Amino acid sequence: MAERNASAAVIGAGDYIGAEIAKKFAAEGFTVFAGRRQGDKLQSLVDEIEAAGGRVVARSLDARDEQQVVSFLNEADAHAPLDVCIFNIGANVRFPILDTSERVFRKVWEMACYAGFLSGREAARLMMPRGRGAIFFTGATASLRGGAGYAAFAAAKFGLRAVAQSMARELGPHNIHVAHLIIDAGVDTAWVRERRAEGGSSLDHDSVLMPPAAVAAAYWQLYQQPNSAWTFEMDIRPFKEKW
Repeated sequence: MAERNASAAVIGAGDYIGAEIAKKFAAEGFTVFAGRRQGDKLQSLVDEIEAAGGRVVARSLDARDEQQVVSFLNEADAHAPLDVCIFNIGANVRFPILDTSERVFRKVWEMACYAGFLSGREAARLMMPRGRGAIFFTGATASLRGGAGYAAFAAAKFGLRAVAQSMARELGPHNIHVAHLIIDAGVDTAWVRERRAEGGSSLDHDSVLMPPAAVAAAYWQLYQQPNSAWTFEMDIRPFKEKW
């Protein structure tokens, strides 16, 4: 493993996609700063990365809190120049429109859109003076279309996509790569498997769900792109997925 004098921040380092992103960038030599609301749940990720020879710093982080985001990213940048920031907070909930309370709508927007704005802005603030960096956002099918029962989630994801587009157009000329990754499929997590089983969906073939490590690999591909051929938006799905 070649060590880099650079840090990678993963905001939303959950048990599946976020953890795999953290492991991938740690394996590539970055010092990874992993943040999630319940930081005590990061210990197993820390143990796994360190056992593989990687470097990781785990922090409790509520990405809706501006000062917490500022402190988290500043700490990463002080340790080693912040070269990558990946915003991976989901907030996928399903409520019929008449059952979507004001609180639900606002909280989902705060988690999946507002927190993304804060994370992207603060990462850009640190990267601009150096004239390089990558800021990536995790999107979903709901980033492109609103499904029945997903008004709150789709509104937040549409908004996050707009933030990412605006940032990409503004920051690209400054050599900062902003990209939006649309995951157009169910990801292989315990929650998704339970939902599919409840709905009677077959899980006989592994290809119907996307492995979290495949999402991490897609982010690594985006990071490796030369600035003469950057992708803004990448959509990924298993080959069995209908679209």
